[in-house]
Amino acid sequence: MALGFAVAAVWVELAWSQPMLSVQETNLRATPATVLVISEVAAEVSLNCGSGPQTVTPQAFKETGTGWFIDPSGYVVTNGHVVQPAYETPRWLVNQTAQRAVTTTCLPDALKAAKLEPGENPAAEEALKRRVLDKVLPSVKVTITPTISIKLSNGMRLKSEVKKYSPPASAEVGAPSGRDLALLKVPDGSYPMLPLADSTAAQLGDPIRILGFPGVVLSHELLNQSASVDASVTNGAVSGFKQDKANNPYIQTDAPAAWGNSGGPVINSKGELLGVLTFVSLAPGPEGSIVQGFNFIIPAQGVREFVKDTPVKINEMGKFNPVWFAGLHDFFTEDFKGAVRKFEQADKILAGLSAVKRMLGEAQEKVKHPPPRPFPWFWVAIGVTFLSAGGFGTQYLVRWQKNRYRVGPSEVIKLLESGKQPIILDARSEQQYEMNPIKIQSSIRIAPEDLKRDGVGSIELDRTRPVVAYCT
Repeated sequence: MALGFAVAAVWVELAWSQPMLSVQETNLRATPATVLVISEVAAEVSLNCGSGPQTVTPQAFKETGTGWFIDPSGYVVTNGHVVQPAYETPRWLVNQTAQRAVTTTCLPDALKAAKLEPGENPAAEEALKRRVLDKVLPSVKVTITPTISIKLSNGMRLKSEVKKYSPPASAEVGAPSGRDLALLKVPDGSYPMLPLADSTAAQLGDPIRILGFPGVVLSHELLNQSASVDASVTNGAVSGFKQDKANNPYIQTDAPAAWGNSGGPVINSKGELLGVLTFVSLAPGPEGSIVQGFNFIIPAQGVREFVKDTPVKINEMGKFNPVWFAGLHDFFTEDFKGAVRKFEQADKILAGLSAVKRMLGEAQEKVKHPPPRPFPWFWVAIGVTFLSAGGFGTQYLVRWQKNRYRVGPSEVIKLLESGKQPIILDARSEQQYEMNPIKIQSSIRIAPEDLKRDGVGSIELDRTRPVVAYCT
């Protein structure tokens, strides 16, 4: 019984020592490795409105998306379409920049010369704008300066270089169609990273989470600058397995996504990367609003294939992740002092990450004001069980010790019937013998009091025969 309880206790302890990750711990494992990707195209426009050549700098074109560290040395994965404006600056963007520069610079003087107030006569103003564009645009020269950078959750902005690029999937005839992935490299360092899961093992209904920087959050007028460093998380499940027209596999999900989530990591319940959000579904019509519940993911296996000929070391944990994961484990198992030490180590490796700062503060607060612990009913039950088993075991051993040479009357009868002629010593105490003077046939009477005085030396016994003592 005691052995059974011991085995059960060990089994329960092992089961408890390796719990499933909570939703909070899963998200926190992935958050530091998620970064904001910024594609920016600055321009310098040389033009002549009629009063001589001049150079203007219109507002830079900027597009944001999401990326994540696949290698702790500084390799980041995002969507191809996120970096496309800066990597393959389209002609329409150059033309748009030139038109905006001409309109902003030349149109006010033309309106003034035509004695028109802005907005006074829209039709006349539009006609004048067309004439100005037709006159000035042919001589405009546009010099663009594209840059791609990432922003970590500590506010650090790092310039990046495109190391490998695949264009986004396209349904247009003649347009290049690829895996919609880009591999970026930032300066060497010790960064958090996301390990890749085996996406072929994904099943319908598996829970997933999408991390990213949706534009509606980044540009929200009621939020401060922290919105640009803290990734948002949306929840959903695997809802289908599809292929594009080039037979590339995709995972469909009902997890919500928006502009800016592109390139964001999609993680499973272990905090591993199941895939990369690539495109959403749009409603028909000119507005083309996002239809939630029908978003698509590039599986992790596609990412593996994309980076296989690069220096990327998949699932290389680096310095940050082991310390960060250990700190989270300590925190969620209520070892708050251990969590503080490990969070401080993580902050030394890469200072100022928002998730690390927040968890360090929470752990320090828990150390100062420990939460009440529930009564340990489980361990009390185990202790009582072991004490009970020990008590019963002790009683059994004592009884066995006392009775290990005891024989019953039936065994004595068997000895007599088998001809072994046992010697029976009637060793009842004097008091018991006098109260019940029944004599056993052919027995030898010897009182315990006699044994105490003379011992057994005074008794002549045949040592070749079994001896049975009848005592009280």
